[in-house]
Amino acid sequence: MKRVLVLGAGLVARPMVRYLLDRAEVVVASRTRAKAEELVRGHERGRAVALFADDAAGLRGLVAEADVVVSLLPYTHHVAVARQCLEMRKHLVTTSYVSDAMRALDGPARAAGLLFLNEIGLDPGIDHMSAMAVIDNVRAEGGRVTSFESYCGGLPAPEANDNPLGYKFSWSPRGVLMAGRNEARYLKDGREVVVPGPELFSRRWTLEVADGFTFEAYPNRNSLPYIDIYGLQGVGTMLRGTLRNPGWCETLKAIADLGLLRDEPIAGLESLTVAGWLRSRVPGTGALRKDVAAKLGLDENHPIPGRFEWLGMFEEKPVGLSQGSDLDVLAKLMLERMSYKPGERDMIVLHHRFRAEYPAGRAATIHSTLIDFGIPDGDSAMARTVSLPAAIAVRLMLEGRVSLTGVQIPVMRELYEPVLAELGRLGIVCREETLPVG
Repeated sequence: MKRVLVLGAGLVARPMVRYLLDRAEVVVASRTRAKAEELVRGHERGRAVALFADDAAGLRGLVAEADVVVSLLPYTHHVAVARQCLEMRKHLVTTSYVSDAMRALDGPARAAGLLFLNEIGLDPGIDHMSAMAVIDNVRAEGGRVTSFESYCGGLPAPEANDNPLGYKFSWSPRGVLMAGRNEARYLKDGREVVVPGPELFSRRWTLEVADGFTFEAYPNRNSLPYIDIYGLQGVGTMLRGTLRNPGWCETLKAIADLGLLRDEPIAGLESLTVAGWLRSRVPGTGALRKDVAAKLGLDENHPIPGRFEWLGMFEEKPVGLSQGSDLDVLAKLMLERMSYKPGERDMIVLHHRFRAEYPAGRAATIHSTLIDFGIPDGDSAMARTVSLPAAIAVRLMLEGRVSLTGVQIPVMRELYEPVLAELGRLGIVCREETLPVG
């Protein structure tokens, strides 16, 4: 029987491992063996091992025994894993973006007849596949896509959306907050738009999606490379964006304006209270809430100072960190108040908008929408939509149904058609709607 090595036993691993255990032997390696054991418990084809990411010898031995390796480790470890796979002649799958260092392994992987498949999660992953399904269908009808917008967000389900920021976390907020510092680039009506990091949350707009949902949207990093990735040369609009519930963007804009997304170490942090930390960023002699509002140019009764108070930012309690940055303090406050409670569901929304033009002057707007909900006290929507596409791809590779080699992402019909079909069988469905124009 074929064997899969899964590196990492974090929050998104369980749906993948359970899917693969029905089809292969699965070895789960984690620095915390108990987490790996929990994933394979009760399955005779599952095995858990302890492995630290920097244990090259231990990794080499496990890779040697596998047919396909899946890295769910932090992206910084992927290239080291890929080099081991290259040495041992093993295929590799990750859900992360292709880094320059990973891309440099394309030639050696091709020469060895290996597939290093990346970006096969949700975003990136299902976004690529569902987009290419529409784009290829438009081309098959003799048309071309002239505008493409893609939005994705992981959010609390409506009944769990019970805090003033409209957001919740399953793990550390650090990554979400760091993303709020990034510059964004996109193409809009033929014009390149550059949004500096400090202005990111000011460039927001309202977006209505299927089933009556209304969100805030803002641009996500650099959209321009996707013109070539999707073969959309000559497109007028190319925009990838993030979805959040109303209130998030204006609150994060205020946080950024106060310098609270800085990631430099704070001297003497362990001796500060939360209010003292905030006061160090907002000098003044009045009440802290009033001074914060004044610095932001807001009335004291504006919702933003109220959200700060709800987060506990005015409290005279110890920060509770021996070291860290402004961003670390903020992440701690958010995780304390914005975590999912037992039984609560999350929600994934992925929404594409295309404009397509066809022969004889016909044009259409095409929407593709995925809305998926987590299972109470079970797998989250985020875990399912990130790990199941990768698990399905692994299955296809084990069955010999993928002929691709080199460093790839899932934009080829050979990959996206069977993966999307199997996701549909598992209840993860992108619904398409075509609306005539003119």
